[in-house]
Amino acid sequence: MALAIRDVREHDLDAVLALNNAAGRTILALDAAQLRYFYDHADYFRVAEIDGHLAGFLIALREGSAYDSPNYCWFSEHYPQFLYIDRIVIANAYRRHGLGRIFYCDVNSYAEVRVPLLTCEVFLEPRDDVVVLFHGTYGFQEVGQQRMGADGPQVSLLAKDLPSYAFVRETYLDHDGLPDVPWLAERQRPSTPDAPQRRLAGKRHP
Repeated sequence: MALAIRDVREHDLDAVLALNNAAGRTILALDAAQLRYFYDHADYFRVAEIDGHLAGFLIALREGSAYDSPNYCWFSEHYPQFLYIDRIVIANAYRRHGLGRIFYCDVNSYAEVRVPLLTCEVFLEPRDDVVVLFHGTYGFQEVGQQRMGADGPQVSLLAKDLPSYAFVRETYLDHDGLPDVPWLAERQRPSTPDAPQRRLAGKRHP
């Protein structure tokens, strides 16, 4: 079995949309325009490909995005810097094989050289103890709760401290930036006129 975790490509979007909308009630449905927003703006948008088949994906955004998710907005109001995991979806055929942990290790590696905090939420209605336990064992702690809209589900807002960020900031980010190596490079997003300009990881500045 050949597994690759890679940045999403435009030709993946139809398969990503179908996978998202077949995931069940704990994953909010998307339309093509909403998915295109993520493709254009998400800081982290990677897919898992197994033997040429799309097996899952994870989408995450940093602070400063014009994203109107109530949970993303909650973190924006409470923390100046973070990476927010908006969703992770694993295809039914590849569940319970550790792919979720592989994704979380990958997004953690991406986040810890850029921000001090990795954030997400889990649904409490319906409560899924497997999901709650997964996040707890991975180092997330509850920092709040809220209801998503007047009639939406109650969610637990989770955050994980990334202690290595302080070293990276003091050693690299406050000086010339991260080393210019492929695994530290930012995702190449489509050019958009209103996209916030952020120092690229892996790009040194004079």
